[in-house]
Amino acid sequence: MKRPGSLTALATATVASVGGTRLSGIAIPWLVLTTTNSPVLTGLVGLAEMLPYVLAKALGGPLIDRFGARQFAIWCDCLSALALVPVLFWTGLMSIWVLLPAMALIGMLRAPADAAKQALIPSVAALGDMPLERVTGVMGASERLAGTIGAAAAGGLIALVGPVPALLVNAATFVVSALVLGVGARTAITAELDDQPVAGSYGFQLAAGWTTLRSDPVLVGLVVMIAITNLFDQAYAIVLLPVWVRTAGLDVAWVGIILATFSGAAIVGATLAAAVAERVPRLVIYVIGFFFAGPVPGALLALHPPLPVILSVLVISGFAAGFLNPIIGAILFERIPKAMVGRVIALVGALAWALIPFGGLYAGLLVAQVGIYLALGITSFLYLLAALSPLVRPSFRKMNRQHAPA
Repeated sequence: MKRPGSLTALATATVASVGGTRLSGIAIPWLVLTTTNSPVLTGLVGLAEMLPYVLAKALGGPLIDRFGARQFAIWCDCLSALALVPVLFWTGLMSIWVLLPAMALIGMLRAPADAAKQALIPSVAALGDMPLERVTGVMGASERLAGTIGAAAAGGLIALVGPVPALLVNAATFVVSALVLGVGARTAITAELDDQPVAGSYGFQLAAGWTTLRSDPVLVGLVVMIAITNLFDQAYAIVLLPVWVRTAGLDVAWVGIILATFSGAAIVGATLAAAVAERVPRLVIYVIGFFFAGPVPGALLALHPPLPVILSVLVISGFAAGFLNPIIGAILFERIPKAMVGRVIALVGALAWALIPFGGLYAGLLVAQVGIYLALGITSFLYLLAALSPLVRPSFRKMNRQHAPA
């Protein structure tokens, strides 16, 4: 029986949680940057959140497979709804040394929730009798929509009420995500997961997931490349873009406007990808998508053309980048055994995000040494090398469609 309601519930929960995460990803760095005036400390806060995020994601995979992805996502979303940073700020306990462990806890809770939601995708596709590209396209569009809403809301709320009160909205989004998964996806997703018992110890399950991942050259190639590009994406989002906005004499709302413009166009690209991605040449679209996702926006800001030119180019860049997640998601779920989805997806996510904790620190140190414009240029060039690497790596030529192994 087709159950498209499961996709609607998963997409809605994703919009809520990712939108809240994007909001906090702007509000907290802006709080640190404006109170300390230090790009290095701003990057250090990003490191404090993302390093535990990566570790928790890598280690949480066996628990997702054992207890069920839906249930695990609900637990973590509920804990993420605790407004930790506002409480610390309003009780007068906030300092950079208190904020760092608080950010570590936030990252540890977010990671398994993100991995668990992604692990539900094959079950949702099977229950709805839909191609993987269509489901990953819808989820990609949902993530981009969440990014657009979160970025726009962050810019407006921070300018209106300040970064700390804006974080209360972040807490509310995780409550919404947990409720939607708990009510809207209960029957369909639970029935699918009940047929997948997991045997063996925690260590055995973790080792099995690692063996599955490293034995597939396509997955290894994807993970290595995405890890490198994620480093530069994080550098751009939490340090380079905010510093550029301040250097240009613009209001904080422009951080949200620039990110929302890119993400809004990416929604259109991801939506189109949901309809046509199963018929396009994957490698070509993959390289083009990464070229526009990173090198183009960074180089654009380094050249500092007029704002209308920047926004126009970002629309094109975002549209092209919107094709990436549907293609990447389909490749992953085609190649991962069904019973191993939670473990392998968690490992893929953790390894792909392994360099993200250092993105803000890298950018902060680079800006401090060479200035914002040269830092943007250097980062764009390095991103370009990574974006073109699939053209010379043989493993990327095996992106053909195949059924997931049993």
